[in-house]
Amino acid sequence: MPHEPARTSTIVDLMRAGRETSRLSTVLRYAIADRLGLTVSDLECLDFLADAGSATAGQVAERTNLTTGAVTSMLRRLQQAGWVTAERDPADRRRVIVTLRPERAAELDRPYEGFAERAGRLVEGYTSDEVELLVRHHHRLQEMYLAELDHLRSAEVAQKSV
Repeated sequence: MPHEPARTSTIVDLMRAGRETSRLSTVLRYAIADRLGLTVSDLECLDFLADAGSATAGQVAERTNLTTGAVTSMLRRLQQAGWVTAERDPADRRRVIVTLRPERAAELDRPYEGFAERAGRLVEGYTSDEVELLVRHHHRLQEMYLAELDHLRSAEVAQKSV
């Protein structure tokens, strides 16, 4: 069933707006990382740990799309800078459990405070149904991002084995 021209145009506008939002999000992440004296990968790691509580180095590697070697170096740097603790997993001494230091969490949140306040005011104008739609949309986007990362990783592995 072909889309009517207005719908097609609106979908094009949505895709363009999504790309611009993604670009601006990336630019903001770089600015915040720079303000904190971190790399963007460091910031992604710390944000993941803030949400997850604790994670293994392998989980950090998967969520940041970095090699385990790069994660080891990053975690060592973040530990020396006082951002994280890294302890051997008592259940499996080969694994390292990494945790964001609680006293540093507020420092990590501070650069986002103004943005979070404005975002809160933005969604106040939406109905509950609209907010639910946005939540569903973001969950679906996250699934797509994860699937695309898996696809890229699989293609990279296949390419290396050729």
